[in-house]
Amino acid sequence: MTRIGVFICHCGHNIASAIDIEKVVEYAKGLPGVAYAGHNLYSCSQEGLGSIKKSIEDNDLDRVVVAACTPRTHEPLFRRACEQAGINKYLFEFVNIREHCSWIHAKEPEAATEKAKKLVAMGVAKAALLEPQEEGESEVVPRTVVIGAGISGLAATASLLEQGIETHLVERGDRVGGLLKDISMVGPEGICSRDLIEALVDDIENSPKAHLHLNSRVKELKGFIGNFDVIITKGDEDLTVKAGAIIVATGAQELQPKGEYGFGEHPAVITQLELERRLGRSGLAAKKIVIVNCTGSRQPGREYCSRICCNASLKNAIRILEANPEAKITILHRDIMSCGTTAEALYREASEKGVRFVRYGLEQKPGISTHGKSIKLKVFDEALDESIDLDADLIVLATPLVSPDDSEETSKLLKVPRDKYGFFLEAHVKLRPVEFATDGVFVCGSARWPVSARESIWQGQAAAAKASIPISEGKVRIEAITAEVDSEKCAACGNCVLACPYEAIEIVDDEGRRAAKVSEAQCKGCGTCVAACHNDAIQQKGFSSRQLGAMIDALARASTEGTQ
Repeated sequence: MTRIGVFICHCGHNIASAIDIEKVVEYAKGLPGVAYAGHNLYSCSQEGLGSIKKSIEDNDLDRVVVAACTPRTHEPLFRRACEQAGINKYLFEFVNIREHCSWIHAKEPEAATEKAKKLVAMGVAKAALLEPQEEGESEVVPRTVVIGAGISGLAATASLLEQGIETHLVERGDRVGGLLKDISMVGPEGICSRDLIEALVDDIENSPKAHLHLNSRVKELKGFIGNFDVIITKGDEDLTVKAGAIIVATGAQELQPKGEYGFGEHPAVITQLELERRLGRSGLAAKKIVIVNCTGSRQPGREYCSRICCNASLKNAIRILEANPEAKITILHRDIMSCGTTAEALYREASEKGVRFVRYGLEQKPGISTHGKSIKLKVFDEALDESIDLDADLIVLATPLVSPDDSEETSKLLKVPRDKYGFFLEAHVKLRPVEFATDGVFVCGSARWPVSARESIWQGQAAAAKASIPISEGKVRIEAITAEVDSEKCAACGNCVLACPYEAIEIVDDEGRRAAKVSEAQCKGCGTCVAACHNDAIQQKGFSSRQLGAMIDALARASTEGTQ
């Protein structure tokens, strides 16, 4: 007979403000197999975890159910506590009553409490049928592949090489440096971009474990964490590289705002990146310059702020004035996003040097008219509450960074998700900011969101640190939620092979009988193959048909009890 412990979390007011915790605890005490039920203010705190471990020992519990927040962030914490108390961590079940109850039913406390009872009943029913599992291990190839040789990719590669890890750096272009190679100075610190790039390139060129592939791309990827097969193609030549981890540093590109303010039609209307190129070459002849921030961003269809544009506008305005103090510069903006003390100082310096700031709204965007070389703008100044006219020799459009044209191709190749703007989605924005949900694949720099050069370097180093962990350990543990095949039931129809998004299943001969076989190292426990199998020959550990059926039966019983 199982002895299940149920622990309900208040989560401060996050859960307790909508759910009657005492009622849920009392309800849990009457469920089949429950030997103990209690509650904690914060179950994830040291005090809460200690209470759970003590209850396991005092009540001789062999299974644990915690009803709290999301397993996405806290399940490893509770599993570890179970192990420390002597219970196999796969005999733990997590019930989410925060996102699934208190948050979405915040104004319906009675309904939220009843729903919490049902979810706990389902968790207990499943926990009673859980079985202890053993995690497998897989060897790790001590080699990495970094895709993209912008500043974040260079930083990641240099960091990996410093740790003695052989690294292949793949770049589509013919030069390293990404967007930074067209920028002479990085703001707001005023750092020479060439020095940043060359310092990292020197580290790479001086390492015998570095392999730089220019004019190349990743053509194909197979395998799993610790053992990826990466096919790098250059022209007609293919090179297969075995790697233990992959870092995506494909960066971003500047939006070309065709149709905005005469861009592409008038030669005196350019983007910020073109201004950077001109400043790096021979300076500017123009004396009346208008910089239009938020061109193509923070508007329907592209609602995000690119974060770096304001600082770039401030930096370049100051550079122009230092070269030509007689220049007249106006920055049209919707807000000045100069976060941090260094950027704030840059804003003040620009103001003190005479840069004029005019705030406009999305409802009344600046209008432009051109007559030969003459350019005029009409702007509604929200501060003055009136329209003003501006003359300009040069208009600079501060446009956002957007995802590369090949980001969808990269996403499909690596089986990693993107957001609606085409940037890559990390596993968790706070807890796993440089990791993908796909194990062994990491992300950094503007591939995941527009960031400054300095942030790109930090993220590249962070991704390298994460990628180096399995390589330095030499092996990875495989979470025991993988699918398993009953060869006696398997008809070798191949439906599971076609359904598996991770290519983790193949049809093999098993003692003279053809049957499906799952590669545990590749399997991610998504359950797609289970749903595709007509013969019920595949089960997923921890989510078997019997366990899920018990949850459904428990829900039916709890619903019947609630109507009586």
